[in-house]
Amino acid sequence: MEIITTRDNDIITISVEGRVDTNTSPQLQDAILKSFQKVNQVVLDFEKCAYVSSAGLRALLIGQKTANSKKGVMKLVHVPEILMSVLQVSGFINILTIE
Repeated sequence: MEIITTRDNDIITISVEGRVDTNTSPQLQDAILKSFQKVNQVVLDFEKCAYVSSAGLRALLIGQKTANSKKGVMKLVHVPEILMSVLQVSGFINILTIE
């Protein structure tokens, strides 16, 4: 997995490429939490993400809880259909902001 973080004023975009699994989810979680230390709006771009495991879902949940506690926003963009199905089946579609 590769993570590319960019900042545009008060928004940090985290682009995720590859697979988010047990081995790589700590990197994603770390990137999300570090971003929320700097800004209150984080965008996760999943356009080039092929797979998210339950460990990856946990990282997203922790990110969303962090956003809520800081009265911030975390949203997912460019979510592939395969990942969208995982989010629907797991119920995460009701927890996360997806555009």
